[in-house]
Amino acid sequence: MDGRPYTVNDVMTRTVVSVDRDARFKEIAAAIERWQVSALPVIEGEGRVVGVVSEADLLPKEEFRSGGAGMVEQRERAADTAKAGAVCAKDLMTTPAVVIRADATLPQAARVMARQQVKRLPVVDAEGVLQGIVSRADLLKVFLRSDDELAFQVRSQVVDRLFPVSRHGIRVEVCDGVVHLTGTVRDSERIPLAESLTRSVEGVVDVVCSLTGPPLAAASSAPSAPSAPSTTG
Repeated sequence: MDGRPYTVNDVMTRTVVSVDRDARFKEIAAAIERWQVSALPVIEGEGRVVGVVSEADLLPKEEFRSGGAGMVEQRERAADTAKAGAVCAKDLMTTPAVVIRADATLPQAARVMARQQVKRLPVVDAEGVLQGIVSRADLLKVFLRSDDELAFQVRSQVVDRLFPVSRHGIRVEVCDGVVHLTGTVRDSERIPLAESLTRSVEGVVDVVCSLTGPPLAAASSAPSAPSAPSTTG
C-alpha cells in the first residue's frame, strides 16, 4: 500500500450472487443454501440494487405456517405476517437496500454495518449499480497483513516523517500486529501524535509506545548561600 487508507474496494468480493425482483421463494432459499450466504442483493434493469432479501425475510414463512398468531401479534408484526404470504423477492425483500460505495473507508463501512445491524453490504457505483459485496469478514482482512509490512509502513509513513532527525535512533518492532516503538527523539511533543498515527495504520492491533524525549540538561549548581556577616570583636 502507498499509505492511503484501505477502502471497501480493496477488500470487497467482486463476484456477487444476486436475484431479480421476480425470483421465487424456493429459488432464493436454494441460492442462500448453495452459496452459503445469509442475504442476497435484489437487482433490476442493468443491475441496480433495489433491495436485499435475507434469511430473516424468509423465516416468517415457517414461523407463521400454523397461523397461530393472535390479532395483537399480527398487528404488531404486520410486515412479517405479510412476508409470510409472499412468494417473490419483490415482496420479501427489505427496501431500500443499505448499500455503500467502493471508495468508502473500512471504518465507514464498519459503522454502517453496526448502525444498521447488517452482516454485509452491497457495493454500488454512483448510479446504484451492483459492483460487489463487502462482509464483516472482509473488513477483518487488514489484520492479515504481515508484521514486516506493518513495520515498513509505520517506519516510512510515521517515524521518518515525524522524526527526520531522530529516526535512525528509533526502533520499530511488530509482533502479531502489536507495534513497539522505542528510542529517543528530539521533539518529545510529537510522541503522542506518533502513537496515534501508528494506531491508525490498517492492520495494527495495538501500540506500545516507549519513545522518550532528550535527556534533561544537567541542572546548574544552585547559588551558594550568602555568608553570614562577620562580626568584629
